[in-house]
Amino acid sequence: MKLHRHRAPRAPMLLLAVFLMAALAPRAALAQADVYPSKPIRLIVTFAPGGSVDVVARLVAPKLSEKLGQQLVIENRAGASGIIGTEAVATSRPDGYTLMMHTIPFVANQFLYAKVPYTLADFAPISLVTSSPGIVAVHPSVPARNVRELLALAKAKPGTLNYSSAGAGTNPHIAGELFNMLGNVDIVPIHYKGGGPALAALLAGEVSVSFNNMAEAAPHVKTGKIRALGVTGAKRTPVFPDLPTVAESGIPGYEFTTWNGLLAPKGTPDAIVRLINDKLKEALRSPDMVQRFEQMGLDNVAGTPEQFAASLKTESEKWGKVIKERNIRVE
Repeated sequence: MKLHRHRAPRAPMLLLAVFLMAALAPRAALAQADVYPSKPIRLIVTFAPGGSVDVVARLVAPKLSEKLGQQLVIENRAGASGIIGTEAVATSRPDGYTLMMHTIPFVANQFLYAKVPYTLADFAPISLVTSSPGIVAVHPSVPARNVRELLALAKAKPGTLNYSSAGAGTNPHIAGELFNMLGNVDIVPIHYKGGGPALAALLAGEVSVSFNNMAEAAPHVKTGKIRALGVTGAKRTPVFPDLPTVAESGIPGYEFTTWNGLLAPKGTPDAIVRLINDKLKEALRSPDMVQRFEQMGLDNVAGTPEQFAASLKTESEKWGKVIKERNIRVE
């Protein structure tokens, strides 16, 4: 007699396999986090060396490396207002070994360019890191001792004064155009490839004016190589307590405060995001970091990933409105 073997239906087995994989996925992510980091981490800085983003990244990286137990290797990927480096991070493997330090152009580029190869949703916010005002500064050869005198000079010679920008759509460019708009003047932007070259242009007298971040400009103000006219933030800074704000010295309502934040590619395990967030806050609380931040006029604003995500939404709305009103476009 011939026996017939009956095979079990495949569909239930496939469903069981899918169920097991789904159940094990969170455990796999936790296991990955348990051994993370097991090798050096790339920190992509989206602007050139010497600019404010680079300065903050190089200030924070050694202490964060110490807390994580692995080296953070800084890689400057500058160009197109941070777009080149940002796209590189967006397409990187979301395993926690590629991070990014960015600033206002991260949210502003979508309004400045006709097409941007990333969206804010392509990233996992880790934390804000710093916040700081900038300085309106001039080369010592410029006959302006305060903001009012600079405005008068710009109105007397429209289109003849220029200011250095770190590139179209960067923080100095946006700060400068906000100054033009609210001050009703026309100081012409000269675009350089990063904040470092833009500051160097002011130091060399190639341009008359700059809108630099506090951390990069303060040392040169203190040595007299450039002259500070006003603080771009809403209040005076302890670094230069006698220096008035732009708002109180000629342009009511003017405020430009920049920030730096740490992000990872979308899909980076939440456990890893939380670990980096915790270690970053530990690093920023260390006494030597607190002292360095105070000396450089930087505020420690580290918070949760959720707080950073909410801040990015607010910043996007704020600068989208300014850019549209000023009709700033980058071709």
